[in-house]
Amino acid sequence: MSEKGPVLPRRDSGDGTRATNKLIMSYDYSPTFQLHPYIFHLFTPNQGEFMSLAKLRTHYTVDVKPEKVDNGQKITLAGWVHEVRDLGGICFVVLRDREGKAQVTLVKKKIDKELFDAARRLIRESVISVTGSVKFEEKAPNGYELLPEKITVLNVANSPLPMDTTGKVEAELDTRLDSRFIDLRRAETTAVFKIRHQALQAIREYFVENGFIETATPKVVATATEGGTALFPITYFDREAFLNQSPQLFKQILMSGGFDRVFEIGPIFRAEEHDTRRHLNEATSIDVEVSFADHFDVMEILENLVAYVYTQVVEKCQPSLETLGIELKVPKTPFLKLTYDEVIEIINARSEEKMHWGDDLGTSGEHIVGNYVYETTGESHYFIIDWPTEIKPFYAMPYEDRPEFSKSFDMMHRTMELSSGAQRIHIPDLLKSRIESQGLNPEGFEFYLKAFEYGMPPHAGWGMGCERFIMTMLGTENIRDTVLFPRDRRRLSP
Repeated sequence: MSEKGPVLPRRDSGDGTRATNKLIMSYDYSPTFQLHPYIFHLFTPNQGEFMSLAKLRTHYTVDVKPEKVDNGQKITLAGWVHEVRDLGGICFVVLRDREGKAQVTLVKKKIDKELFDAARRLIRESVISVTGSVKFEEKAPNGYELLPEKITVLNVANSPLPMDTTGKVEAELDTRLDSRFIDLRRAETTAVFKIRHQALQAIREYFVENGFIETATPKVVATATEGGTALFPITYFDREAFLNQSPQLFKQILMSGGFDRVFEIGPIFRAEEHDTRRHLNEATSIDVEVSFADHFDVMEILENLVAYVYTQVVEKCQPSLETLGIELKVPKTPFLKLTYDEVIEIINARSEEKMHWGDDLGTSGEHIVGNYVYETTGESHYFIIDWPTEIKPFYAMPYEDRPEFSKSFDMMHRTMELSSGAQRIHIPDLLKSRIESQGLNPEGFEFYLKAFEYGMPPHAGWGMGCERFIMTMLGTENIRDTVLFPRDRRRLSP
């Protein structure tokens, strides 16, 4: 054995005949790194080089079906060692990839002894590639098992693991987030993000099919979007800047630019000191702005979008929904619309804690109204419209005949708010007046106000939190379960 590294045996005899050994083992006695004794390397014939990565997998585990693969056909799967079950005369290795699991079956009397012994010693969560013959078996995962000719260990996992991936031992959320790379291997966690992927794809499809242009607006800004103090300050060369809390002002500028119908899916940042199961300090916002439209027009766009996304998830994510134990119901449109005054009546009739005109809707109020809507309609989504002008952002358009009310709305799920929107003020003088009425200096919004002085059309729009949307769709208890690497008041890593 060479001290400089493993001696690499050839896979053939050099004249085109194949070697008889099914396993190629190599050892490395380097003082800084030692391979596990049963790492098997694959080599390109005649060259003694590592096989192309493209040869390490021919199929995902779910792709092996009678209509696609013949019984006895040779395939190669790649993934992680989910479990090893050694029953003495027979050994089962469960290989897991992104799409599911496959059972690799080794019978001691029918297989190479070295291969059998190596399989028994595989370490959970090590990365492997397995080449073998397909045998369809109803009792096995996905209806087949793989009879291996070759197992290649591509990377050996340390032991013990930071957390269990089989579901046999539950882990707290903080433990899961601290070892997110392991948590993401769990089928339930993967399912959430597959559904999120499909939802975002459906959102883009819906907007494109309805004539929207996708945009990307700055996330580093010089001024607050909506006033207030919930901003993360940063040093921008020699001056102060902020992480943007909303693309709102830029969306409206695009209306002046003639873009007519735009959407954006991007990050927003809120320096709010909430520490609840439904708040994040970095989130993904789905934003829309439409010219020559009022608040009712964009509410219709929003409710139809929600129904479309649910439909697409039901049609395309059944395996993930089954993994989570969810039977998803597509919301019926149009959604119920309750006025702000009607919401006050509903809450005050059902709660000792009274809501007064001008109050925002609290968590308990959201639940009271949400339960009322669900009990009376059987639906979970609804709108609250006609909010007091003074508790909505400065750009919300007041009604001409009753300026104390604004042409604004919130789209609600029965458990929480999902979206806010309004017809926007497009008249420069009124907009400046509203900015001043909220204690803000119009000079800080010069870049924004300038767009209104040279022909701004009437327009409306909304923003919806992606994570809350997914959270309510799946009934997830904590919003952090819908984000790959959540950022909240306490968590900045990983």
